[in-house]
Amino acid sequence: MSRARVARRIAAAAAYGGGGIGLLGGAAVGLLLTEVQLARRSVGGSEDVPPNAEGRYGVVFARHAEHRPLRLALAGDSTAAGQGVHRPRQTPGALLASGLAAVAERPVDLRTVALPGAQSDDLERQVTMLLADPRAVPDVCVIMIGANDVTHRMPPARSVRLLADAVRRLRERNCEVVVGTCPDLGTIEPVYQPLRWVARRLSRQLAAAQTIGVVEQGGRTVSLGDLLGPEFAANPRELFGPDNYHPSAEGYATAAMAMLPTLCAALALWPETERPDASRREGILPVAEAAAQAASEGGTEVTATSPAAGVARGPWALLKHRRRRLPSGDPAPLEAEPIRGAKG
Repeated sequence: MSRARVARRIAAAAAYGGGGIGLLGGAAVGLLLTEVQLARRSVGGSEDVPPNAEGRYGVVFARHAEHRPLRLALAGDSTAAGQGVHRPRQTPGALLASGLAAVAERPVDLRTVALPGAQSDDLERQVTMLLADPRAVPDVCVIMIGANDVTHRMPPARSVRLLADAVRRLRERNCEVVVGTCPDLGTIEPVYQPLRWVARRLSRQLAAAQTIGVVEQGGRTVSLGDLLGPEFAANPRELFGPDNYHPSAEGYATAAMAMLPTLCAALALWPETERPDASRREGILPVAEAAAQAASEGGTEVTATSPAAGVARGPWALLKHRRRRLPSGDPAPLEAEPIRGAKG
């Protein structure tokens, strides 16, 4: 069965309250349990509390800004929180906040509600926190979630439904949403076959279904693919942290570079058109096909769009591979220190 078809089935089950779709037979479960035990002995884990990166970034722009600071929120799991690094400025929230400030030439206030170990059922609590104060609703929220749903065997339809509900609540409050979909767990070292193959299949199927659910609620997705980009597969020793599970500082920087263009585009700040560029393998596709393609290639953006003239109506999406760079001539550095919160 194609990934697009599986993604459609999971998304449909999510929309109608289905519990999930069984993807593995009983005979495979025993073998996988053995492989899981072997993997747990080799793959580490971190009990460290992620550094606090909350604060204001881009303070150099405060004196010239005509508007209030932009509000950026980070929600999701340990990857969104920045677990695995020790300095606030190395976290994805800090990297995205300082990058957004550089592009917008405007201060950015960062708030992080992400929780290490979180599954999608924690998103309701996290979103409630973000929306509690109507005077401080984020302008844009980045969500990174899904890996723990796979490893804890949450039914994929339930996982997608919980994420879609979170996106809907944020969009109803005029908050733009960018979701980093489930990373490819088949890249974690050392995980052995056949668990590596199964982990890759399940995580990519969930990523594709997440994309459908998010796009239908008015959000954008960026495929984290083989853990946030092909660089992880090529340089696992450099881009994974000491626990062999979470990204290193270099890995989080790679993630931020992949997501920053979409974050800025959601706020109409990126200097690229919203039209597909055929030379970069972009296009307007049925949403399930766009989701399946994105799940196979890290850094791919998917957002809702209208079909071309003469094309049958239905859910369509724009698939883009945005250039991973700041606009030329921007003198501001990507990284900046917060004016409040922990020092880095």
